[in-house]
Amino acid sequence: MEVMLFHVLMVCTGNICRSTMAQQVLTEVAKAEGVALLVDSAGTSDEEHGNPIYPPAARVLREFGHDIPDHRARRVRGLELSDWDLVLAMTGGHVRTLERLAAQSGVEVVRNPLIGAADVTDIRLFREFDPAVSGDEDVPDPWYGGHEDYVETLETIERVTPHLLDAIRGRLSADVVGGASTR
Repeated sequence: MEVMLFHVLMVCTGNICRSTMAQQVLTEVAKAEGVALLVDSAGTSDEEHGNPIYPPAARVLREFGHDIPDHRARRVRGLELSDWDLVLAMTGGHVRTLERLAAQSGVEVVRNPLIGAADVTDIRLFREFDPAVSGDEDVPDPWYGGHEDYVETLETIERVTPHLLDAIRGRLSADVVGGASTR
């Protein structure tokens, strides 16, 4: 049986903190649980282009037992949005930017499709999968804060990731039953 590889793109502003941390955590958890994923990250801005993960973000990942990704920041391109089964934005502002990029590139975004539905550009908030969300669905931005802000961001990512992975697993199971394939 062919293993389907599900493609997930994490997006924040500069691609050196939140999206990179979320990429690393999801990659590690999926690997540990035997779920075939390709996870990448990008930013809505190119101001950090080529930079590695921000040192305070790397420090918190290391402190919590995660590997530090070999990462270079990049800006998301509108046309690439259709290449991903699921695009997860860290804030509502990122969702709006991604939707504008998609529209400018002629990529149709469908609101609230079945997660990762084939041939659909699926852009969602990362915290849509957070059982503890109440009110603000943005992943906290640690950029202007201290160490405790990076810890809070990582704790949010770690709390959401198992629920996100369950949703992806459900989609992959539906594809196997229905005979569909991911990109």
